[in-house]
Amino acid sequence: MNFIVKVLLSSFSIMVASWLLNGVMIRDYFTAVLVSFVLALLNMIVKPILIIFTIPITIFTFGLFLLVINALIALLADSIVPGFELASFWTALWFSLIVSVMNYFINLNDRKKERNYR
Repeated sequence: MNFIVKVLLSSFSIMVASWLLNGVMIRDYFTAVLVSFVLALLNMIVKPILIIFTIPITIFTFGLFLLVINALIALLADSIVPGFELASFWTALWFSLIVSVMNYFINLNDRKKERNYR
């Protein structure tokens, strides 16, 4: 149940990012939910593999290369989900940054609850 709530809240972040950025096109809210679900799966499966392969460049750039990995994950979701389009790599970079920051603030309450249970 918690996963479903996080996907729905993340889809809200995706809709806000599409509203803020000109190069992001999302057909409807159902597409945003599907994009959120696909991004969650890609972040669980593909992202750790990319991080392992790019450890040297990530260390060299003080972790900023992780932004590039997030943009690549967003572009991969763009190719998977119909009705979701990113205009360019830079749009994907800004899209992933906006969605990540918004999801951080949305999930901040969950982090506070976890600390209280410990």
